[in-house]
Amino acid sequence: MMMSPAVTLHYRLGAIPVTGVGLGLPVDQLDRQLAGPVGALVFDDAGAHNLGELLDGLADTEFSRENLDALLADTSAPEDWRVGEALAEHYLSENHDCFFPWPDGRDERKRGSSLPGADLVGFQHKDGRERFVFGEVKTSSHTSYPPGAVYGRHGLKQQMEDLRNRREIRDGLVRYLGHRVSGAAWRERYQAAAAVYLNDTCEVRLFGVLVRDVPPHEDDLRVRVNTLTEACPDAMTIGLIAIYLPAGSIANLSAKVVASRQHGGDA
Repeated sequence: MMMSPAVTLHYRLGAIPVTGVGLGLPVDQLDRQLAGPVGALVFDDAGAHNLGELLDGLADTEFSRENLDALLADTSAPEDWRVGEALAEHYLSENHDCFFPWPDGRDERKRGSSLPGADLVGFQHKDGRERFVFGEVKTSSHTSYPPGAVYGRHGLKQQMEDLRNRREIRDGLVRYLGHRVSGAAWRERYQAAAAVYLNDTCEVRLFGVLVRDVPPHEDDLRVRVNTLTEACPDAMTIGLIAIYLPAGSIANLSAKVVASRQHGGDA
C-alpha cells in the first residue's frame, strides 16, 4: 500500500494482523478535500444524481421543477462528526482500495440520526480477492490521549472488539449490504466478498479511525493495537488510523464544507 502524498506519517505501531498509523493532513489538503471528494460524500452527490435521473421526467412544469430542485438540494449543515466520517471514508478509499457503496445517510428517517452498526460498510480488493470491510470512525478534539470517544459502551474500543469477536454483528452487516444490492453495479463485488465470507466468517478487514485536531501522539492508538492483537483470528486484519487535522479544525468542519458548496468549491 502506497501512502498518499497528501498526508504526513507521524508514527507506525504493531504488525500484521493489527497495525496502527498516525497521519497528518495539512490545512491546504484538508480544504481541498472538503471542497472536493469529501464534500461529495457528505452531501451524497452520487445519490442525488441517481434520484434526479429517476424523477427528472416527472417535473414537467416550472412549479414541479422548483419542487424537484428543492427535494434534491441538501442545504442543511452537516454535523462535524459526519464530515469526520467522510474524511475517513475518503482516506480508506484512496489508500486501502476500499469501496463503500451505500452511505448510511440514505437509511435515515430524519436528518442527523445515528444508525446502529458500523459507520462504514463495503469491500476491499486486495491480493486478488474481494473481502468485506467494516469501519468505525470517531471524531474528537479532546486533549487526552486517547480521547474519551475511545471508551464507553459506544466507544471505539468496544466497537472494534465487537467487530472482531461477534460473528452476529458481522453477519448483520453482510445482510445489510445484501438487501441493497439488487440491480446495483457492485453486485458482483458483493457476491465475490460473500463467497470469501461464507468460507471463513473471520476473513474480513476492520478499520478503526480517529479524526483528531490535536498534536499527534502514539498513545491515541498504542494500547488498542496491543489489545486487539490478542485473540485476533488468523484470517482477519485490523488497521487503526489516527488522522490529525490542523489545531481547531474539527469545530469548523461543517462550516467549511458548506462554504465550499456556496462558493462553487472555493473553501
